[in-house]
Amino acid sequence: MFNVGDIIIYSAHGLCKIDDICEKTYGDNTRNYYVLHPLENSKLIINIPVDSEQVVMQKVVERDEAEDILQSFQQPGIEWIENAKQRTKQYNSLVNTGDRKEIAKVANTLMRKKREANKNKEKMYDHDRVLLTSIQNTMFKELALSLNTTYGEISTYVKRMISQYEVT
Repeated sequence: MFNVGDIIIYSAHGLCKIDDICEKTYGDNTRNYYVLHPLENSKLIINIPVDSEQVVMQKVVERDEAEDILQSFQQPGIEWIENAKQRTKQYNSLVNTGDRKEIAKVANTLMRKKREANKNKEKMYDHDRVLLTSIQNTMFKELALSLNTTYGEISTYVKRMISQYEVT
């Protein structure tokens, strides 16, 4: 259970702050709800049933886990799947688990492929590009919050790690 004031990761909107926990009635159904807003859009109010099993909400990673995740970009990531349809399905499945270390591996692999594509003056497959952007938007902001730095600093650091630890 989360508390008022907690910063969490909400699957659909990234970093959010819990503003309230209250009882609401819709039709004949009364339940407890988290009332939250995305950190980047305080005007958007989201109500999520406290007992919902369909919504993925997680606490922001602690500093030591954030540091471990950053260091993981020294490693090669996960196996590249040549078949785009299979790759999209597998990578999305890993991201949807909410496991930050697995998500970082997906980001790592996609960032390396993007770097390779740029070197060869090629474009990334659209699904890969969209997934990478989504992961970076959420994960890098979460890491920045946990490590008391900025998104830009995290992005620069990760790109530097990827270029220093080229996979051959």
